[in-house]
Amino acid sequence: MYEGPVQDLIDELGKLPGVGPKSAQRIAFHLLGVEPPDIDRLLAALQKVRDGVQFCEVCGTVSAEKTCRICADPRRDRTIVCVVEEPKDVQAVERTREFKGLYHVLGGSLDPLSGVGPDQLRIRELLARIGNQVDGVDVAEVIIATDPNTEGEATATYLYRMMRDFPGLTVTRLASGLPMGGDIEFADELTLGRALSGRRAL
Repeated sequence: MYEGPVQDLIDELGKLPGVGPKSAQRIAFHLLGVEPPDIDRLLAALQKVRDGVQFCEVCGTVSAEKTCRICADPRRDRTIVCVVEEPKDVQAVERTREFKGLYHVLGGSLDPLSGVGPDQLRIRELLARIGNQVDGVDVAEVIIATDPNTEGEATATYLYRMMRDFPGLTVTRLASGLPMGGDIEFADELTLGRALSGRRAL
């Protein structure tokens, strides 16, 4: 235990996801050794995040404007909406350069044990988007891209039940299975089972 502001900084850094006590201590002492202008830039960036970041009023991702650059892009395919849990998932899908449609960020996944139900997520907004035309275009497909864990699967099942009666709407789920470069012998049963059930013709 250190005294005063240093320990306070370590404690606050330790609250960040993926930062354990040793990493928090390393970051704190790194910050102690940097020049004041570097600290000022960090403080300015944190203040901008607190004061200036907003969420896109259409899809719910992090945005500098009321509408994010993806939703504002007229070249995007408005007939396809990819549903993800968090804004970071949008960037993960974008990095593939395979998806040219729009997104919808739920803001998490269903987790009754933690008190997260449908009302805490942006499910109502999703259903409204599908029910209404997007820029005069009907949504033809919704891709559910929630995480392949218990909460993500529960969310995907719930969303499918809510959307299955929309006329002309196709609801799909991201395929899951073996990672590229992986060995079959090291795959767990659930992953290998998903890979088998999701197999496709070559």
